[in-house]
Order: sequence, then structure tokens, then C-alpha cells
Amino acid sequence: MSPAESEETYLTVAEVAETLKLNQQTVRNWIDQGSLPALRVGRRVRIKRSDFERILEESYSAGTASPGGRAGPSADDFWGGEPVGVAEPAPSAATAGTTATATAPRPTTATAATATPAAGTRSGDPGVTDPGVGSQGEGGG
Repeated sequence: MSPAESEETYLTVAEVAETLKLNQQTVRNWIDQGSLPALRVGRRVRIKRSDFERILEESYSAGTASPGGRAGPSADDFWGGEPVGVAEPAPSAATAGTTATATAPRPTTATAATATPAAGTRSGDPGVTDPGVGSQGEGGG
């Protein structure tokens, strides 16, 4: 082992996750996929700081293409350059108007059960006039 390797510092999965503000499982997934090199010691996992920094440098793109070549997949990579089709036309105004009319709320009329009693009637008996309301009554007064 060279002196540089013996002085190498290692990071835990938690430290890498905290540095990148990620979930620890995401870092473990990267290790399992081979995207992030790691050293396994029993059940423990350690990442060389130099490997971590190298991966960050390689993946960092400050709005420019990476010096190694491609910046990432293009639309041609995804679609294969073949046209897919045309979107369906929007519904016509006539169709939209009839749909809106059919679903618009209809005005309601008041019924005897929901109407307020008229002046001069008792609330319990809408057809019976209360003699004490709106007239002098028998006693004069």
C-alpha cells in the first residue's frame, strides 16, 4: 500500500447522503448499481472520499456539456426520430356550450315548507290569520 492510500479517508453512507441531501437508500442503490464505488467490510459500507469527489466532478455540469462527450439523452434517443402522431383536436365551441348548459344548476322555487310565513299568520298554520297581528282585535284598545 502506498502512503497516499493509507491516508485515504472514508465516508459512510449517512455522510454521503447528508452531503448530497439525499435519502440513505438512494446512496445504497447507487452502490448496488455500481454507480458509486464502495468498500464493504462485513455489513458496513465505506466510500472513499476521492471516489466520491471524482463522481461529483464527473456528474457536475454547470449548464455546459461534460468534457467527455454527450450531455445526456436527447429527444431523438427517446423517440428514435420517428413522428408519433397528432394530438386530438379540441372540442368545438358548440359542443362545449351544450355541455355547460346541461350541467348548469337550475333555479328552484320556494315551496310552502321552505317559505317564510306572511305577516299576520301563525308559523304553524300558514292559512290561519292571527287575530292579534295587524288588527285592533275585539277589545279595541
